[in-house]
Amino acid sequence: MKRVAFKMHLKKGFEAEYEKRHDEIWPELSALLKHAGIHDYSIYKDPQTHALFAVQKREEENTIDISTDPIMRKWWDHMADLMEVNPDNSPVCIDLIEVFHLD
Repeated sequence: MKRVAFKMHLKKGFEAEYEKRHDEIWPELSALLKHAGIHDYSIYKDPQTHALFAVQKREEENTIDISTDPIMRKWWDHMADLMEVNPDNSPVCIDLIEVFHLD
């Protein structure tokens, strides 16, 4: 299992809607993430900068690419009005480098 962290950016004024949509996450999206070997997934928000920090654990041997799955694409489209996104509506993600971990 490896830990992965990345940063995204929420548009100002959409904090409540972003949280609401995640509170109502689709069961099929949760199932897809689990099937892809993603566990213990959290997203944190910095209220001053609107930066979102995501941390997840991934099974190292799982090679499923969820970026082409219709459910993932539909979720990205659903969230595109709230976040900075790429032309395909995937969130702009910046990988973060782990510099310390205490288990």
